[in-house]
Amino acid sequence: MPDPTSTPSTPSTGAASDFDFFVGSWQIQHSRLKERLTGCQEWAQFEGSSVMQKLLGGHANVDDNVIHLPDGDYRALTIRSFDAASGLWSIWWLDGRHPGRLDVPVVGGFKDGKGYFYADDIHNGHAIRVRFLWTQRSELGQPRWEQAFSTDGGVSWEVNWVMDFRRTDGVAGTLGCP
Repeated sequence: MPDPTSTPSTPSTGAASDFDFFVGSWQIQHSRLKERLTGCQEWAQFEGSSVMQKLLGGHANVDDNVIHLPDGDYRALTIRSFDAASGLWSIWWLDGRHPGRLDVPVVGGFKDGKGYFYADDIHNGHAIRVRFLWTQRSELGQPRWEQAFSTDGGVSWEVNWVMDFRRTDGVAGTLGCP
């Protein structure tokens, strides 16, 4: 399964077009640790789908997700907003099972074809560092997203959720939006 190690990187100045590779419709193969931060090595596999569109003249985007967990389906939204002044993106997750709560935003950007986004959060009452890693994998046209948690301030990471995307709308490459 996924390699829990990584090399955090400082993103370069970003652009509103950073997520253009992800505009469209996708099937998703999810791999998620059954338990996080317990030393668990057992992964659950399940399917999902997502549709992403640009908003705010391209300075934001949202994707609508359907997640087919083994114990039942749910919907969720990812909301991303680009700050042109800082060159950084903020990413929020809104879980349809908890519609009154947005997760803490992860903040970051892309460097050398990879997106690194970080936040401080709480998991099961303990302070953690959260990392999202986006890999565009342009040669495959199949992006990958990984979530990892760190309990030591980012010295070591446990990857706990991986999404591999496969385009379903027949569009290859970058889509534009006015």
